[in-house]
Amino acid sequence: MDRVGGLHHQPCPPARRRSPQKGALAQDELEDPPHSTLGQALGRSRGGLTTKVHLAADGRGLPLAIVVTPSNVNDSTVFDKVLDAVRVPRLSAGRPRRRPETVIADKAYSSRAIRTGLRRRGIRAVIPERSDQMANRKCRGSAGGRPPAFDPEQYKARNVVERCFSRLKQFRAVATRFDKLAARYLAGLRLASLLLWLREP
Repeated sequence: MDRVGGLHHQPCPPARRRSPQKGALAQDELEDPPHSTLGQALGRSRGGLTTKVHLAADGRGLPLAIVVTPSNVNDSTVFDKVLDAVRVPRLSAGRPRRRPETVIADKAYSSRAIRTGLRRRGIRAVIPERSDQMANRKCRGSAGGRPPAFDPEQYKARNVVERCFSRLKQFRAVATRFDKLAARYLAGLRLASLLLWLREP
């Protein structure tokens, strides 16, 4: 329970769907927002209408929490939602664990808000600083403050979330989204996650 990362895959866009004009909303978005492309976790990117999967995994590469969003949603904006969805049952009686000891994430999650939130909750952050943030801090001199703590050796363990995605994408329904409804696609992701847990010795 010490890994949090984000990644996405790009399934094929739905067939026979006419793209709306730039800056305009599709008809279904105006008439029925919950069932629109935005309501069904579909966002327009270079590959068309696609979905992004945000995932938290433990040290063995097993999924703990999954959130789906449109592909044009920034990873850092969903960080708290993914972290709040983590619930690990205890072997003894008691409430499930919801606070990992360490969070390892890539540069997409490097922000002051995320680091402050983790520090407030007593969670150690292992997140590399982005190059633009480093440049801005150095330009400000002493007013820029010290660089955030970062353990490069522990960061090497972040690849477990990449391996978790590789295992999930062995399921065809996960690698390519065939479901129209986001709830059904999320249910498929959770079912695939359950199978991974059951296969673990």
